[in-house]
Amino acid sequence: MNPDRPGPSILIVEDEPKLSALLADYLHADGYATAIVADGREVVPHVRAHAPSLVLLDLMLPGRGGLDICRELRGFSTIPVIILTARVDEIDRLLGLELGADDYVCKPFSPREVVARVKAILRRIEQAERKGKGEAGHEANAADGGAAPFEIDPEHHVARLDGRNLHLTPVELRLLALLVANPGRIYSRDFLLRRLYDDHRVVTDRTVDSHVKNLRRKLQAVRPERDFIRSIYGVGYQFELDAEDAGNPADKHADKNAGSPPPPRR
Repeated sequence: MNPDRPGPSILIVEDEPKLSALLADYLHADGYATAIVADGREVVPHVRAHAPSLVLLDLMLPGRGGLDICRELRGFSTIPVIILTARVDEIDRLLGLELGADDYVCKPFSPREVVARVKAILRRIEQAERKGKGEAGHEANAADGGAAPFEIDPEHHVARLDGRNLHLTPVELRLLALLVANPGRIYSRDFLLRRLYDDHRVVTDRTVDSHVKNLRRKLQAVRPERDFIRSIYGVGYQFELDAEDAGNPADKHADKNAGSPPPPRR
């Protein structure tokens, strides 16, 4: 990594030297620091040691495949991942996103397009950090208590349900913040795509389905009996809170875990 460059650090994981050097040149021109890793076995140790701001990850790598790397990264990190690959079939695309990739660029591509995607993702993170517990956090903890079981802190990239961390990817965090802010509203898949991605041309409606599936799984790991996200056939999704959630469920669950009944109503 170039210590003379103060900008965000981008890890380029690509085994084609000319392509990785070209991407590094374009990223340097925009003020980013870069490191290049060509062997898949070196990626996870590098991320653990250097904590880059974002990873550009090729799927076809010597030593270890990109999808397997992405899966392990998501086990301990929320660092944004953009997948780079010539394998453009829909299964690989969905699998990559299901494993936690934040975006997907198909080869051949323009280096300017990749830099634009990097900028877009890091800009969203920077805006969320500046807001702290601004829009998303404020809406998710509104005074009417309509979304009381959820806490969203964009500054620290943290989302909680009943006080328990959900360990969401950046895309999942944006999706949850949007849904929680407007319980009962029905969102079309197309609308969600446009809100989740600055350039949504390379992803499909099924991409939204993948993110919703993963988000549901993480929510149900905390509340197995609840499905907060309702599928609206042929339209999209709706976030639902019942009367029990709208009270003060965080306190209620704490009482339940402590073995104490809720106080009697007067």
